[in-house]
Amino acid sequence: MLTFPPFLAGLGSGLSLIVAIGAQNAFVLRQGIRREHVLGVVVLCALSDALLIFAGVAGVGAVIATAPWVLTVARWAGALFLVVYAALALKRAIRPASLRAEGSAGGSRTGALATAAALTWLNPHVYLDTMVLLGTIANAQGDPGRWIFGAGAVLGSFLWFPLLGFAARMLAGFFAKPGSWRILDSLVAAVMLLVAAGLLAGS
Repeated sequence: MLTFPPFLAGLGSGLSLIVAIGAQNAFVLRQGIRREHVLGVVVLCALSDALLIFAGVAGVGAVIATAPWVLTVARWAGALFLVVYAALALKRAIRPASLRAEGSAGGSRTGALATAAALTWLNPHVYLDTMVLLGTIANAQGDPGRWIFGAGAVLGSFLWFPLLGFAARMLAGFFAKPGSWRILDSLVAAVMLLVAAGLLAGS
């Protein structure tokens, strides 16, 4: 049987979990296209992932798994937040604005970071994926393999979020038209509502 070194196994596992389009990725993509506070949002998302992954490696995920009320609270709070964000995205889709590439087009840094934090920490899937799932796989590696696995998973986050946030700028030309923002914000709203529905369905 083909086996991978712990670092490569962690890198592959981490990327496989975060690359899928979800609420957090949709927000990072939108910030990247608008060129609004991208560095701060990217760093916050990557550091949050790193903290959650190493917490899982340290065994915190096992504790979370035995306290279902924590995930229940996160599930309802996250679903409410996603519905509100989806409503705001739909409002933007109705009255779209073109991209102002010369700088920030609106939104404060604090607001952007708060939204990124909420999309990360109010999503129970984050705890299940990073702390429970990755933590379980990491701890199967033994010592020091579990920490090497965790380092690989963290590298995946530090590769993905900058790529998503800064590569999105290549789409700036397309999003110079208001109609393009109508499409994006409609898709963002759909993603948020689908994720919210998924959270409530699991309650």
